[in-house]
Amino acid sequence: MSDPTLHSVTQSPDDFAVQIADSIESFIVATTEVARGDEPDSAVPFLLLEVSQLLLAGGRLGAHEDIVPDERYETDTGPEPDVDELRERFAALLDPVDVYSEVFDPYEPRKAPVPARISDSLATIIADLRHGLAHYRAGRVSEALWWWQFSYFSNWGPTASATLRALQSLVAHVRLDQPLAALDGLDTDEDLTEDDLAEEAGRVMVRELGASLGLREVREAR
Repeated sequence: MSDPTLHSVTQSPDDFAVQIADSIESFIVATTEVARGDEPDSAVPFLLLEVSQLLLAGGRLGAHEDIVPDERYETDTGPEPDVDELRERFAALLDPVDVYSEVFDPYEPRKAPVPARISDSLATIIADLRHGLAHYRAGRVSEALWWWQFSYFSNWGPTASATLRALQSLVAHVRLDQPLAALDGLDTDEDLTEDDLAEEAGRVMVRELGASLGLREVREAR
């Protein structure tokens, strides 16, 4: 639910800034609720939906002309909220499918995939979005839009895109009745090649994920 104090009464619901802020706040509220772990069976598909919707807002920011803040220097928003607890909650909720393989820049040749964590990615995205939301709630609308646009290109956009691909892959493995090789012994602190990612991965069977996604019947591949 939207914060009733988020927008000025003079702002139209059709205003670009209002729509972007609503989308971002909705994502933060919804994913924070998922991290509580009250409905673990629906966590993965729900996160897939939320990240997809967030990237629509990101696409709108990306397609918009460069946003220039009113002030030359960014106003201090105060202490950044700690996301460590949120990260840990996501990690516990998503174990053992937390680690995924990411390519940072698809246009940079000969770059091997590196391991990343959905929990880290979600916490990073939320931290970036909260920073802009602090500007927005303080009435610095141009500053908020500038930050969200800048960090969409530099950080939370690529991170959300990679996270979306990982979540979509999890759901696809279940829906297509395919075993999922992943994660047992795989650690993001290790410097692993693409072959290592496959070789060191354990097995998480479709049946295990299927139950968590609420599917009625999933056949285990032989």
